[in-house]
Amino acid sequence: MTRGARGIHKYMQINTATFKILTISVALLLTAFVLSLVVCIVTHTSPQSLLASIASEEIRFAIKLSLATSAVSTVMCIAVSIPAAYALARYDFPGKALVNTIVDLPLALPPVVAGVGLLILFGTTSFGEWLSGLGLVFVLTPFGIVIAQFAVNFSFMLLIMRSTFRGISPRYEYVAQTLGCNPIQAFLQTTLPMSKNGLIAGGIITWSKGIGEFGAALMLAGATRMKTETLPISLYLNMSCNDLELAIAAATILIVISIASLYTFERYVRSTHIY
Repeated sequence: MTRGARGIHKYMQINTATFKILTISVALLLTAFVLSLVVCIVTHTSPQSLLASIASEEIRFAIKLSLATSAVSTVMCIAVSIPAAYALARYDFPGKALVNTIVDLPLALPPVVAGVGLLILFGTTSFGEWLSGLGLVFVLTPFGIVIAQFAVNFSFMLLIMRSTFRGISPRYEYVAQTLGCNPIQAFLQTTLPMSKNGLIAGGIITWSKGIGEFGAALMLAGATRMKTETLPISLYLNMSCNDLELAIAAATILIVISIASLYTFERYVRSTHIY
């Protein structure tokens, strides 16, 4: 290697090392920033006070309501996202690009705006009145929490399942059909089992987002203690009343759920290469 080539090689090594240190430093700074937020919350009160607040009737009600509504809304998201994502991943049809844009809109739309739309739809239109006549009242009820979580979060499930189906070759279904399966059987016996990890990952992140949903739920279901009080609503109400102990208890539970959900989600994302 000539002297000039050695100089260039050394210069590139120095630049590469500098760039590596710079990018890692930014990542570590972001990590420290996020970690500082979490630490500030969980260390603001004593463990005894935190446990006592979590054991209170109000927080226990919020936990039960959050778990119940998020479970129902997640099942709803899964039920509609599987066929919709399959269609958008496999078929071409007029207006497909527009449909993709519209169903992805909740990803960018502020939840409060979605909540306003839901409030108008279910509170002022003839459709909402018809549902009320059937006993399905969504305004200021726990049913409103479920539909708010669904409306805001189905796009997450749809996005993940669409990517998952795109990563699965349709040849498996073709082979199944040559062996006597109809299209539905071929999908259920080949593609759906192969998308298991994506389905689990999507379900977990959708469920976690459902538990944390605040804006749309607040607009449609309101913030009534011991009625429509999910964990985020409880956090909001207790902060408004300057009851920091209960607010921190709700925040801590949400942090624990988020960390556990993200860890599991990342595990399945890495195994399925969804992104």
